[in-house]
Amino acid sequence: MSKFAKASQIENEPTVKLFEGERALVIIGIFGFILSAGIAIYMFFRSSIILPEGNVKDAFSFNAAIGTYILSIAAILPLTRFNTARRKVVRGLFIFTSLYSYTIETVQNFRGISPRFSREGTVVDMAAGILFGVVSLVLVGLAVVLTVHFFRLKKPSQRPLLIMGIRYAFISVLTANIAGLWMILLQDRLTGVTGNIIVLHGIGFHALQTLILPAWLLEKAVINERFKRRLIHAGCIAWLLMIFMIGIQTALGESVFELTPLPIIACLFFLIWFGTVVVACMLSIKKRKELTVTAKVLE
Repeated sequence: MSKFAKASQIENEPTVKLFEGERALVIIGIFGFILSAGIAIYMFFRSSIILPEGNVKDAFSFNAAIGTYILSIAAILPLTRFNTARRKVVRGLFIFTSLYSYTIETVQNFRGISPRFSREGTVVDMAAGILFGVVSLVLVGLAVVLTVHFFRLKKPSQRPLLIMGIRYAFISVLTANIAGLWMILLQDRLTGVTGNIIVLHGIGFHALQTLILPAWLLEKAVINERFKRRLIHAGCIAWLLMIFMIGIQTALGESVFELTPLPIIACLFFLIWFGTVVVACMLSIKKRKELTVTAKVLE
């Protein structure tokens, strides 16, 4: 690529910034990590099990997961280009559902009550659990809204690689939400002999980090745009196929940590995805070195 092309690419900075205008969501996301840190300190001194049904370890992992999810939403929400009113509604729903989820998961486990599927709690506890289910459905609805919106964006002129990664990520998120609905219907996270739906649920949501990160790294890499797109497609498709293998294994009622064909194939797809991330990181590092050299020359 010529020096003029490189200079042009340096000048064409993205106009839409991640996290722009989403301070409230960022605070809510960080709050989840603060809660998890507090619970971790508690577990260091005390048992995580609180009779008859509570397990604060679940609250620890749940709050960290919600915090991560909300921070991811805060990062990509500016890219939706929603008008002020619609964006405010979406933001408000995420804040409400997150705060309720933090509260019910933490308080109930510390009271020794299952926040979702209590068999020992009072009528109030059961009602709180039902409301928790409703809140979960609201989160599913919000994910569907964002998925449809990002797929309806026609040839996004700003940060197209990032939009591509986001689209793939929301397919994975929808799979995670289906797993969540599956748990609600079963009133449990376990299925079959050793199957655990929570694994599929959790890994599916992490696509908002794992599939967006390579796209973000490749945005300013000075390489052929077609190669960038192919690399993102390869990594994202591998991730989705991994999720598919995990889903089948879980539906069969078997653990995804067994050395059987489906988990092994899932690991192979994971390695393909990981390889694309490594390549994206190397290209990003190369770009930073070039920018450093350019800056020194200009000085």
